[in-house]
Amino acid sequence: MALIFRQLFDPQSSTYTYLLACGKSREAIMIDPVFEQVRRDAALLDELSLRLLYTLETHVHADHVTGASLLKKRTGSAVALSEGSGAQGADLYLKHGDKVRFGSRHVEVRATPGHTHGCVSYVLDDESMAFTGDCLLIRGCGRTDFQQGEPHEMYRSVHLQLFTLPDSCILYPAHDYRGLTSTSVTEEKRFNPRLGGALSESDFVGFMENLNLPHPKKIDIAVPANLKCGKPPEDQPMSDPDWAPLTCNFAGIWEIQPHWVEENLRNVQVLDVREPDETSGPLGRIPGAILIPLGDLAERTSELDKARPVVAVCRAGGRSAQATIILQQAGFAQVANLPGGMLRWRGEGNPVEGGRS
Repeated sequence: MALIFRQLFDPQSSTYTYLLACGKSREAIMIDPVFEQVRRDAALLDELSLRLLYTLETHVHADHVTGASLLKKRTGSAVALSEGSGAQGADLYLKHGDKVRFGSRHVEVRATPGHTHGCVSYVLDDESMAFTGDCLLIRGCGRTDFQQGEPHEMYRSVHLQLFTLPDSCILYPAHDYRGLTSTSVTEEKRFNPRLGGALSESDFVGFMENLNLPHPKKIDIAVPANLKCGKPPEDQPMSDPDWAPLTCNFAGIWEIQPHWVEENLRNVQVLDVREPDETSGPLGRIPGAILIPLGDLAERTSELDKARPVVAVCRAGGRSAQATIILQQAGFAQVANLPGGMLRWRGEGNPVEGGRS
């Protein structure tokens, strides 16, 4: 059955999040979600019409806080991670050999300790890809000097659990700080400077014991939070704008539906960013709209009141999405896009000035 696969990235922590879903059932899993990216991830699930069954952690992270608990609140997904992680509050504790199913597909859990005691990797059912967390990175590996790290364990995890996969298996790590996205078993066997070629276990241990790396910057925040599966303080979710029933799409644009705007025209500023000939054309315009072409907006934001919400509109919703970004950069806190623009507004029978039937 066709697999839906997305590799997502958090630039702050250089963390990769992976979304896998069964194309038929639309059931999905997400590996290593990031707290600050939950809105993005939830929007992608909605846009692809996927139902998130599980969030899976490869280990208790020291460089970012997991988004598992927030995604559970938003989607009803179950939180899963290794039984050796020491974390509290998970719905499912995984052990070596377990299978996590989503539709007709599954990933197999492989214990790969060494970076932390509770590290696991996830291998897709057909062994075409594996998600290696911080155990095996692209031409590298995770450090072994904190969180019960142990270089002998790391070496054996890689050679017994990952290098035994088919040479063609594509490997996806939890991080990469150079912008590399994936590797393969055969590449790492040949070219990994710590673990590949003829390097022995003693070679590897000597290498790792002399790295002398500083502790991760967020370790004092991330590890305690991740030991609670990323549960926010006092069980409070990330705060979303509350001036209207907004949704955030995968592009990070806040959107508002036409029926709400029509019912609240007196309470918002409608900003029409079309060209003058369009606002007087057949689609008409929303009553009371402020007309500022997109190309002029950056220099004319003073014509808008920062204390009142702004709803941006154009013909189909593309230019107005860019307008919301310009306004946010100018310090406007309450901004939303009208998806579908005037085409949708008029098509749904909402009031217009001018235009033609």
